[in-house]
Amino acid sequence: MQPFTARVLKIIKFIPEGRIMTYGQIAAEAGSPRGARQVVRILHTLSSKHRLPWHRVVNRLGEIALQDDEGASLQRLLLEAEGIQFMKNGRISLGKYLYDSQAVIEDE
Repeated sequence: MQPFTARVLKIIKFIPEGRIMTYGQIAAEAGSPRGARQVVRILHTLSSKHRLPWHRVVNRLGEIALQDDEGASLQRLLLEAEGIQFMKNGRISLGKYLYDSQAVIEDE
């Protein structure tokens, strides 16, 4: 496993319930500020295998990025079950729910 992939997995695993991170934020904190799409691929291919809380990852605007209605509805349902509230525009307040995983990375 590549070091970047391992760091991404670690960051995502430690996103606490009721908090979110963005794809770009995860990429930057894992060492590749331009690696948001790579984070998407890692989530897509390794979420089940590593039991990742994939639903806690959103885009830079605080929106659910999934295009299919079923997946997007499931993600919203899981987030709301953790107490995350969506604004009227369908976004999540990054100021309120964004998680800073820097302490997780510094422990390495």
